Amino acid sequence: MPATVAGRGKDPVNLPMIRHWCEALGDTNPAYTGPDAVAPPTMLQAWTMGGLAGHTARTTAYDELLGLLDAAGCTAVVATDCEQEYLRPLRPGDELTFDTVIESVSDRKTTKLGAGYFVTTRTDIRTAGELAGTHRFRILKYAPARQQQPPSRDRRPRPVVNRDNAGFWAGVERHELLIQRCTDCRSLRFPWLPGCNACGCLDWDTVRAVGEGTVHSYVVMHHPPFPAFDPPYAVGLIELAEGVRMVSNVIGVPYDKVRIGMPVRLEFRRYDEELVLPVFRGGTV
Repeated sequence: MPATVAGRGKDPVNLPMIRHWCEALGDTNPAYTGPDAVAPPTMLQAWTMGGLAGHTARTTAYDELLGLLDAAGCTAVVATDCEQEYLRPLRPGDELTFDTVIESVSDRKTTKLGAGYFVTTRTDIRTAGELAGTHRFRILKYAPARQQQPPSRDRRPRPVVNRDNAGFWAGVERHELLIQRCTDCRSLRFPWLPGCNACGCLDWDTVRAVGEGTVHSYVVMHHPPFPAFDPPYAVGLIELAEGVRMVSNVIGVPYDKVRIGMPVRLEFRRYDEELVLPVFRGGTV
Protein backbone atom coordinates (compact mmCIF):
# COMPACT_ATOMS: atom_id res chain seq x y z
CA MET A 1 0.00 0.00 0.00
CA PRO A 2 1.64 3.30 -1.09
CA ALA A 3 2.36 5.79 1.70
CA THR A 4 4.47 8.27 -0.31
CA VAL A 5 4.49 8.47 -4.10
CA ALA A 6 7.22 10.27 -6.07
CA GLY A 7 8.54 12.12 -3.05
CA ARG A 8 11.54 14.39 -3.54
CA GLY A 9 14.36 15.19 -1.14
CA LYS A 10 14.07 18.82 -0.04
CA ASP A 11 17.77 19.42 -0.71
CA PRO A 12 20.35 17.73 -2.91
CA VAL A 13 23.09 15.76 -1.19
CA ASN A 14 25.47 18.46 0.01
CA LEU A 15 28.80 18.92 1.80
CA PRO A 16 27.55 21.10 4.70
CA MET A 17 25.09 18.41 5.80
CA ILE A 18 27.78 15.75 5.46
CA ARG A 19 30.18 17.86 7.54
CA HIS A 20 27.60 18.44 10.29
CA TRP A 21 26.76 14.72 10.38
CA CYS A 22 30.42 13.69 10.64
CA GLU A 23 31.15 16.28 13.33
CA ALA A 24 28.17 15.13 15.40
CA LEU A 25 29.23 11.49 15.20
CA GLY A 26 32.98 12.08 15.42
CA ASP A 27 33.49 10.33 12.07
CA THR A 28 36.82 11.39 10.51
CA ASN A 29 36.78 9.05 7.52
CA PRO A 30 38.52 10.97 4.67
CA ALA A 31 36.04 9.51 2.17
CA TYR A 32 33.52 12.11 3.39
CA THR A 33 35.67 15.17 2.67
CA GLY A 34 37.35 16.78 -0.34
CA PRO A 35 36.42 17.06 -4.01
CA ASP A 36 35.62 13.34 -4.37
CA ALA A 37 33.56 13.12 -1.17
CA VAL A 38 30.70 10.68 -0.78
CA ALA A 39 27.97 10.86 1.85
CA PRO A 40 28.13 8.47 4.82
CA PRO A 41 25.79 5.60 3.93
CA THR A 42 23.94 5.93 7.24
CA MET A 43 22.71 9.38 6.14
CA LEU A 44 20.37 7.63 3.71
CA GLN A 45 17.18 8.55 5.59
CA ALA A 46 18.36 12.10 6.40
CA TRP A 47 18.13 13.17 2.75
CA THR A 48 14.43 12.24 2.55
CA MET A 49 13.13 13.65 5.84
CA GLY A 50 10.30 16.14 5.44
CA GLY A 51 10.97 18.36 8.45
CA LEU A 52 8.12 20.06 10.26
CA ALA A 53 6.26 20.82 7.03
CA GLY A 54 6.27 17.22 5.81
CA HIS A 55 6.08 16.03 2.20
CA THR A 56 3.26 16.88 -0.18
CA ALA A 57 3.69 13.49 -1.89
CA ARG A 58 2.52 11.63 1.20
CA THR A 59 -0.79 9.74 0.82
CA THR A 60 -3.42 9.26 3.52
CA ALA A 61 -2.86 5.49 3.69
CA TYR A 62 -0.46 5.49 6.65
CA ASP A 63 -2.59 7.83 8.74
CA GLU A 64 -5.69 5.79 7.91
CA LEU A 65 -3.93 2.61 9.05
CA LEU A 66 -2.87 4.19 12.33
CA GLY A 67 -6.42 5.46 12.79
CA LEU A 68 -7.79 1.92 12.43
CA LEU A 69 -5.32 0.66 15.01
CA ASP A 70 -6.26 3.52 17.35
CA ALA A 71 -9.91 2.53 17.00
CA ALA A 72 -8.96 -1.05 17.93
CA GLY A 73 -7.43 0.21 21.19
CA CYS A 74 -3.81 0.30 20.00
CA THR A 75 -3.27 3.92 20.94
CA ALA A 76 0.42 3.77 21.92
CA VAL A 77 3.39 3.56 19.58
CA VAL A 78 7.09 2.80 19.94
CA ALA A 79 9.78 2.58 17.27
CA THR A 80 11.40 -0.85 17.34
CA ASP A 81 14.09 -0.99 14.65
CA CYS A 82 15.19 0.02 11.19
CA GLU A 83 17.14 -1.69 8.42
CA GLN A 84 19.04 -0.01 5.60
CA GLU A 85 20.51 -1.39 2.37
CA TYR A 86 23.11 0.65 0.47
CA LEU A 87 23.33 -0.03 -3.26
CA ARG A 88 25.44 2.90 -4.47
CA PRO A 89 27.23 5.83 -2.82
CA LEU A 90 25.57 9.23 -2.79
CA ARG A 91 27.62 12.27 -3.80
CA PRO A 92 27.14 16.02 -3.38
CA GLY A 93 24.74 17.26 -6.03
CA ASP A 94 22.68 14.06 -6.25
CA GLU A 95 18.96 14.82 -6.21
CA LEU A 96 16.85 12.12 -4.62
CA THR A 97 13.37 10.79 -5.20
CA PHE A 98 11.66 8.15 -3.12
CA ASP A 99 8.57 6.03 -2.75
CA THR A 100 7.32 4.59 0.53
CA VAL A 101 5.00 1.62 0.91
CA ILE A 102 3.41 -0.03 3.92
CA GLU A 103 5.22 -3.32 3.48
CA SER A 104 3.59 -5.39 6.19
CA VAL A 105 1.36 -5.45 9.25
CA SER A 106 2.02 -8.39 11.53
CA ASP A 107 -0.48 -10.65 13.21
CA ARG A 108 -1.47 -9.49 16.68
CA LYS A 109 1.52 -9.89 19.02
CA THR A 110 1.75 -9.86 22.79
CA THR A 111 4.70 -7.97 24.27
CA LYS A 112 5.66 -6.66 27.70
CA LEU A 113 4.42 -3.23 26.62
CA GLY A 114 1.08 -4.61 25.54
CA ALA A 115 -0.62 -6.42 22.67
CA GLY A 116 -0.53 -4.88 19.21
CA TYR A 117 0.82 -4.96 15.68
CA PHE A 118 4.22 -4.42 14.12
CA VAL A 119 3.91 -2.07 11.13
CA THR A 120 6.80 -2.00 8.64
CA THR A 121 7.30 0.65 5.97
CA ARG A 122 9.85 0.44 3.15
CA THR A 123 11.29 3.48 1.40
CA ASP A 124 13.13 3.04 -1.91
CA ILE A 125 15.48 5.96 -2.58
CA ARG A 126 16.68 6.77 -6.10
CA THR A 127 18.94 9.25 -7.82
CA ALA A 128 18.83 9.80 -11.58
CA GLY A 129 16.38 6.89 -11.73
CA GLU A 130 18.84 4.44 -10.14
CA LEU A 131 18.04 2.72 -6.87
CA ALA A 132 20.55 4.01 -4.29
CA GLY A 133 19.26 2.38 -1.13
CA THR A 134 16.33 1.05 0.85
CA HIS A 135 15.20 2.04 4.33
CA ARG A 136 12.82 -0.09 6.38
CA PHE A 137 11.29 1.34 9.54
CA ARG A 138 9.26 -0.70 12.01
CA ILE A 139 6.97 0.42 14.83
CA LEU A 140 4.83 -1.40 17.35
CA LYS A 141 1.31 0.05 17.60
CA TYR A 142 -0.09 -1.39 20.80
CA ALA A 143 -2.65 -1.24 23.58
CA PRO A 144 -0.70 -0.45 26.76
CA ALA A 145 -0.70 -3.35 29.21
CA ARG A 146 -2.25 -2.65 32.57
CA GLN A 147 0.31 -2.63 35.36
CA GLN A 148 -0.63 -5.44 37.73
CA GLN A 149 1.55 -4.10 40.52
CA PRO A 150 3.94 -1.21 40.99
CA PRO A 151 7.40 -2.02 39.63
CA SER A 152 10.12 -2.53 42.20
CA ARG A 153 11.89 0.74 42.94
CA ASP A 154 15.21 -1.07 42.73
CA ARG A 155 14.61 -2.70 39.36
CA ARG A 156 16.41 -0.69 36.71
CA PRO A 157 15.65 -0.95 32.99
CA ARG A 158 17.36 -3.85 31.22
CA PRO A 159 19.94 -3.03 28.52
CA VAL A 160 19.14 -4.10 24.97
CA VAL A 161 21.53 -6.97 24.16
CA ASN A 162 21.88 -7.99 20.52
CA ARG A 163 24.38 -9.80 18.29
CA ASP A 164 26.44 -6.62 17.85
CA ASN A 165 26.96 -5.82 21.53
CA ALA A 166 26.60 -9.19 23.32
CA GLY A 167 30.38 -9.39 23.81
CA PHE A 168 30.39 -6.07 25.64
CA TRP A 169 27.73 -7.19 28.12
CA ALA A 170 29.44 -10.55 28.60
CA GLY A 171 32.56 -8.58 29.57
CA VAL A 172 30.58 -6.46 32.03
CA GLU A 173 29.38 -9.64 33.75
CA ARG A 174 33.06 -10.51 34.24
CA HIS A 175 33.77 -6.97 35.49
CA GLU A 176 35.68 -6.11 32.31
CA LEU A 177 34.98 -3.01 30.22
CA LEU A 178 35.83 -4.09 26.66
CA ILE A 179 36.44 -1.66 23.81
CA GLN A 180 36.33 -2.79 20.20
CA ARG A 181 39.52 -2.39 18.14
CA CYS A 182 39.68 -2.62 14.35
CA THR A 183 42.18 -5.28 13.30
CA ASP A 184 43.01 -3.30 10.15
CA CYS A 185 43.53 0.36 11.12
CA ARG A 186 43.65 -0.36 14.90
CA SER A 187 41.10 2.36 15.67
CA LEU A 188 39.19 1.95 18.93
CA ARG A 189 35.43 2.41 18.92
CA PHE A 190 32.60 2.66 21.40
CA PRO A 191 29.73 1.89 21.45
CA TRP A 192 30.18 -1.48 19.77
CA LEU A 193 29.47 -1.56 16.03
CA PRO A 194 29.53 -4.35 13.41
CA GLY A 195 32.16 -2.51 11.35
CA CYS A 196 34.89 0.11 11.72
CA ASN A 197 33.62 3.68 11.30
CA ALA A 198 37.12 4.79 10.29
CA CYS A 199 38.04 2.32 7.53
CA GLY A 200 34.99 0.07 7.13
CA CYS A 201 36.78 -3.15 8.11
CA LEU A 202 34.46 -5.81 9.56
CA ASP A 203 37.13 -7.62 11.61
CA TRP A 204 37.87 -6.61 15.18
CA ASP A 205 39.23 -7.66 18.54
CA THR A 206 38.92 -6.04 21.97
CA VAL A 207 40.98 -4.04 24.43
CA ARG A 208 40.23 -4.09 28.16
CA ALA A 209 39.88 -0.55 29.51
CA VAL A 210 42.16 0.33 32.41
CA GLY A 211 39.21 2.01 34.11
CA GLU A 212 40.47 5.59 34.37
CA GLY A 213 38.79 8.58 32.78
CA THR A 214 37.47 12.11 33.12
CA VAL A 215 34.06 13.75 32.88
CA HIS A 216 33.90 15.18 29.34
CA SER A 217 30.36 16.50 29.84
CA TYR A 218 27.38 15.81 32.09
CA VAL A 219 23.75 16.54 32.82
CA VAL A 220 21.84 16.49 36.10
CA MET A 221 18.54 14.63 35.75
CA HIS A 222 15.59 16.14 37.63
CA HIS A 223 12.66 15.11 35.45
CA PRO A 224 10.87 12.94 34.45
CA PRO A 225 10.78 10.76 37.57
CA PHE A 226 11.22 7.02 37.06
CA PRO A 227 10.58 4.37 39.73
CA ALA A 228 14.10 2.88 39.53
CA PHE A 229 15.88 6.21 40.00
CA ASP A 230 16.01 8.88 42.67
CA PRO A 231 16.49 12.31 41.09
CA PRO A 232 18.40 14.50 41.01
CA TYR A 233 21.41 12.47 39.82
CA ALA A 234 24.34 13.03 37.48
CA VAL A 235 24.76 11.32 34.11
CA GLY A 236 28.21 11.80 32.62
CA LEU A 237 29.79 11.49 29.22
CA ILE A 238 33.03 9.85 30.33
CA GLU A 239 36.21 10.08 28.28
CA LEU A 240 38.21 6.95 29.00
CA ALA A 241 41.99 6.92 29.13
CA GLU A 242 41.90 4.97 25.84
CA GLY A 243 40.27 7.93 24.07
CA VAL A 244 36.70 6.70 23.57
CA ARG A 245 33.65 8.06 25.40
CA MET A 246 30.69 6.39 27.05
CA VAL A 247 27.62 7.47 28.99
CA SER A 248 27.23 6.29 32.57
CA ASN A 249 26.29 7.42 36.07
CA VAL A 250 28.74 9.43 38.14
CA ILE A 251 28.67 8.22 41.75
CA GLY A 252 30.54 8.96 44.95
CA VAL A 253 30.10 12.75 44.82
CA PRO A 254 26.98 14.92 45.19
CA TYR A 255 25.27 15.59 41.89
CA ASP A 256 25.97 19.33 42.19
CA LYS A 257 29.70 18.74 42.67
CA VAL A 258 30.26 16.96 39.36
CA ARG A 259 32.46 19.03 37.07
CA ILE A 260 33.87 18.78 33.55
CA GLY A 261 37.41 17.43 33.77
CA MET A 262 36.78 15.61 37.07
CA PRO A 263 38.80 12.38 37.28
CA VAL A 264 36.73 9.22 37.65
CA ARG A 265 37.43 5.53 38.09
CA LEU A 266 35.44 2.61 36.76
CA GLU A 267 33.41 0.43 39.11
CA PHE A 268 30.94 -2.35 38.48
CA ARG A 269 27.74 -2.14 40.48
CA ARG A 270 25.27 -5.01 40.84
CA TYR A 271 21.69 -3.71 40.98
CA ASP A 272 19.89 -7.05 41.27
CA GLU A 273 20.41 -10.74 40.62
CA GLU A 274 20.49 -10.13 36.85
CA LEU A 275 21.94 -6.70 36.27
CA VAL A 276 25.52 -5.46 36.55
CA LEU A 277 26.39 -2.01 35.12
CA PRO A 278 29.62 -0.05 34.72
CA VAL A 279 29.55 3.23 36.68
CA PHE A 280 32.22 5.83 37.47
CA ARG A 281 33.22 7.07 40.88
CA GLY A 282 34.06 10.74 40.90
CA GLY A 283 36.95 12.51 42.57
CA THR A 284 39.49 9.66 42.45
CA VAL A 285 42.19 8.39 40.08
